[in-house]
Amino acid sequence: MIPVSSHTRRHRHPAAFGTALLVAAGLAGLAVPAGPASAAPASAAGPTTGAAVTLAATSQPTLRQGSRGAAVTTLQTRLTALRYDVGGVDGIFGPSTHHAVVAFQKVNGLARDGIVGPRTWAALDRPVVPKPKYTHPGYSVEANLTRQVVYLAKGGAVVRILDASSGKASTPTPTGNWTVQRRIDGWRQSDLGLLWRPNYFYRGYAVHGANSVPTYPASHGCVRVPVPAMDRLWTTIRIGTPVHVYR
Repeated sequence: MIPVSSHTRRHRHPAAFGTALLVAAGLAGLAVPAGPASAAPASAAGPTTGAAVTLAATSQPTLRQGSRGAAVTTLQTRLTALRYDVGGVDGIFGPSTHHAVVAFQKVNGLARDGIVGPRTWAALDRPVVPKPKYTHPGYSVEANLTRQVVYLAKGGAVVRILDASSGKASTPTPTGNWTVQRRIDGWRQSDLGLLWRPNYFYRGYAVHGANSVPTYPASHGCVRVPVPAMDRLWTTIRIGTPVHVYR
């Protein structure tokens, strides 16, 4: 658990699909879908495209952090269409794309290595598309502890999927239904580490940005997401946003 400390410091945070799909996906990678996500497994078209998408897994190169080029653009575009938080389509396989790939692998039951090989390419053709457990007219946050991901949902659809790491076995994240009670716009120095832009939902437990987001439960009880992902999420959630934590 991340205890509430009286000692607080606040600091500001130091092409393969064609033109039509690129526009549909949205270069920012944060677009809200026009319709609800479908139950798993989804069709190869993905939630935002009308025509079938074939990624030809056997002909695609293996990609990993540091890769660049058209194949990375193809990957980012597809992940964006599936609502994974890549941060933007730029043809560069950076940290945000890495975390988006890991989140996709978690949801689809693949090895969480962040490497896009034949099995991940094939899964991108016929992905699992999750649905939220709870429906709210506005935005809500769901932390799926089994899959180790966070969903941003709205109106019964998942609109963004973030890589996450929750509490380890000795300091588990509590499950339940809450709302965001308070927020800190900056770094908070707690007794157990630094929290970037924490959104507290129960006592000292928060969804917050962190510099380290492993592929497995590793926190002291909070739900970690990457710092850039929290920056993109910050203006969407607010005090009173529902938070659901479940396994």
